[in-house]
Amino acid sequence: MTPDGLIIVASNYGHAETLSRVVASVAERGMSILARIDHAGAAAKAGLELRPTEVLIFGNPKAGTPLMQTAQTIGIDLPLKLLVWQDEAGKTWLAYNDPAWLARRHGADVGTGPVLGAMTKALASIAAEASGAERNSP
Repeated sequence: MTPDGLIIVASNYGHAETLSRVVASVAERGMSILARIDHAGAAAKAGLELRPTEVLIFGNPKAGTPLMQTAQTIGIDLPLKLLVWQDEAGKTWLAYNDPAWLARRHGADVGTGPVLGAMTKALASIAAEASGAERNSP
């Protein structure tokens, strides 16, 4: 089952390769990686086990700011995030929030169509380039 507003893509690559490809694809689009959260690494430090699970946070103020000018609460969901994880069978997946869903959530969907369209296209392209796969769900 896919949670509301989430787009999930299967990767044809392993976890580390998929992450490297995400980083390269983000950089090619002139966006910056602002943070990298290694959930599995944090779990290990706490003496717990977790399959590889990382979140990359990235963006460009030229895209996010117009949405926040419309509804500042969308700032809780920006910058953009992409989750890369490995499931129990060893398959790698990517997931990201649908920008249109985020905009509807915060009431920032009126007059922001061009920005949302560009974000949606960029995220879909990043996921496709990073995964080498078409969109589908686990």
